[in-house]
Amino acid sequence: QVQLVESGGGLVQPGGSLRLSCAASGFTLRNYWMYWVRQAPGKGLEWVSAINTGGGRLYYADSVKGRFTISGDNAKNTLYLQMNSLKPEDTALYYCASKDHYIRGVTTLHEYDYWGQGTQVTVSS
Repeated sequence: QVQLVESGGGLVQPGGSLRLSCAASGFTLRNYWMYWVRQAPGKGLEWVSAINTGGGRLYYADSVKGRFTISGDNAKNTLYLQMNSLKPEDTALYYCASKDHYIRGVTTLHEYDYWGQGTQVTVSS
């Protein structure tokens, strides 16, 4: 049974930091491209970052480049997103997702093979 469970979201002031986690089960993380995507209120799905933990490749959206860091722990089968210098526009429901190849510019979670329930990140003063 495949499951992705996100955690670590919360309320933080602008300039603050959060670390999101995604615990994967039912498949081996290192054999997939892993993604963080987000959906802000009133907006569509936004691709944030991707990593291939087996191959060591990673990519970021321009809006988060230099502030966010994606990583994976293959031993724990867990994906992470370290978010620094958070801005109000980072406020969104953050999803962890997986797919057997690299994709970008998706409009729906159903374009991925698997995804979780999301964790809410709110950046506000």
